[in-house]
Amino acid sequence: MPVGTNATVKAMNQDELKDLGAEIILSNTYHLYLRPGHEAINKIGGLHKFMNWQGPILTDSGGFQVFSLSPLRKITDEGVEFRSHIDGSTHFLTPELVMDIQAALGSDIAMAFDECTPYPASREYALKSLQLTSKWARRCKESSTPHSALRTPHLFGIVQGGTYADLRKQSAEELIEMDFDGYAIGGLSVGEPKNLMYDMINYTTPLLPQDKPHYLMGIGDLLDVLEAGSAGIAMFDCVMPTRNARNGTLFTSAGRISIKREEFKTDPDPLDINCGCYTCRNYSKAYLRHLFMNREILSMRLNTLHNLHFYLEFFRKMREAIENGEFDKFRGQQTPVLQNNFHGD
Repeated sequence: MPVGTNATVKAMNQDELKDLGAEIILSNTYHLYLRPGHEAINKIGGLHKFMNWQGPILTDSGGFQVFSLSPLRKITDEGVEFRSHIDGSTHFLTPELVMDIQAALGSDIAMAFDECTPYPASREYALKSLQLTSKWARRCKESSTPHSALRTPHLFGIVQGGTYADLRKQSAEELIEMDFDGYAIGGLSVGEPKNLMYDMINYTTPLLPQDKPHYLMGIGDLLDVLEAGSAGIAMFDCVMPTRNARNGTLFTSAGRISIKREEFKTDPDPLDINCGCYTCRNYSKAYLRHLFMNREILSMRLNTLHNLHFYLEFFRKMREAIENGEFDKFRGQQTPVLQNNFHGD
């Protein structure tokens, strides 16, 4: 899912996203609550109309943003008090308010409010964190749809538990008992070693109902995607393709490159000879470098378009391999390429 935190996938318009093959995008409850406000978006007709996107929209609950703004927040059983990173104003998010916000936005998939467990965390802290997440999840599930709702969104619960397998199992069991429409694994890629992250993915995913969607939150490294896909994860989101694009780091079939490097100053070739995106069909590496070095707006657009195309094509090929019963073959082909070419510029 391309990430459109503020009701926009940065540098892209909605027709471009559709042409690239994006079927669903992600927006963020926390950011839209602060600006322009969920009530304002609701009055305009909801997030789909507001941003002119007709496909499905998943909204994150804001739990990760609360986690990332830890110096500005205070967690209680009732909810989270925090200061806005925009103007310093004080707000109090509860599970009920988070559900009201997502319903007012007109989300197709809403995430339950959770506490994202940090790494490292003691077992005692991770246990308290998952217990709080379970309490909040139940309150989200029991929260009635407000009169301002444009639709009743599908609701996903979020498994927490840090890097403790028994706590992950406890969290999953408590959420499954509540019968959510889908299940996400949260609290990973927050600083833990890769082997621990993989252990938690491979341990937790088989615990989840096989007839419900499985979503690994905030993971975008393609080696991680292959590992998680093998475990049974079906949904992903990450800012990697768009954020890297704006910083001049581009993904190609030959590896990851930094377009600002001097060697590309007079390079007449396209960014990726194996890519059919608009950027690669029309522009040289020399021109892309020129745009980036001069901080031209077109640089962000062309780079983002290419990176999103690369990611969406990777997922399209992975889906095709799964449908044909050839995922192991696909993983075997892609792993050495990613290991050799995608770590470092």
